[in-house]
Amino acid sequence: MRTSSNPAFRNLPTGGGYGNYAGFGQPHEAQQYGGYQGAPPTTGERPITIDDVVTKTAMTLALTLVTGFISAFLVLSGSVAPMTLVLPGLIVGLVVSLVIIFKRTPSAPLVLTYAAAEGLFLGGITGVFEAIFPGIAWQAILGTVGVFAAMLVVYKTGAIRVTPRLTKWIIGATVGVVVLMLGNLLMGMFGVNLGLRDGSPLAIVFSLVVIGIAAFSFLLDFEAANEMIRSGVPSKWAWWVAFGLMTTLVWLYLEILRLLSYFQSGD
Repeated sequence: MRTSSNPAFRNLPTGGGYGNYAGFGQPHEAQQYGGYQGAPPTTGERPITIDDVVTKTAMTLALTLVTGFISAFLVLSGSVAPMTLVLPGLIVGLVVSLVIIFKRTPSAPLVLTYAAAEGLFLGGITGVFEAIFPGIAWQAILGTVGVFAAMLVVYKTGAIRVTPRLTKWIIGATVGVVVLMLGNLLMGMFGVNLGLRDGSPLAIVFSLVVIGIAAFSFLLDFEAANEMIRSGVPSKWAWWVAFGLMTTLVWLYLEILRLLSYFQSGD
């Protein structure tokens, strides 16, 4: 049984035995989420399909993009101060994400609230970066879409197989970079610069490593979603998949935005 570095995929239900359904496409033996503690789907509940995953993810992403574009426009036009959008978006997004993770039951309203909050947060930050480095927002968006699409192709073709060893490596690497980022933040409060976020060559390398880990995390997200589809869990769990993919997309976008700012600062 494989787990995921994304906390959104750690509280999934046990498969309900509906049979096999078309998933993301990587060939592998069918597995079940025997290690997760969740209620099996009740009789009559329609099993999740790839169309459910695509639709719910598209809805979630669209709401984030619309909210983000409006927020960025307001910041760039000077209508609102960035922090009036960034801070509430950050707090609401964090709180709602924790509720979703520990609630252990998919909820469309909560996922859409999370998407809207992330839009406020990302839009406010993007507006600030765009004002300093014109054009950086579109570059970051295209970069994020490109990485996501590339990893989906990699997963679908089986170019990289999601094995238990790869899963452990990605989870370990994720924990490692999070610890380093928190340590860098903590040391920065005491005036100590570790060089991980200052635009130096070390910071660029670190950012590239983080982007690589975020990209590989998509493989675990796809695998988790694919096994849910194969296990035939209820269709409402597509909202859980959408939430999980959004958390990785947000992380990837922010890191790409940061990396691009390093390069443009040196121009």
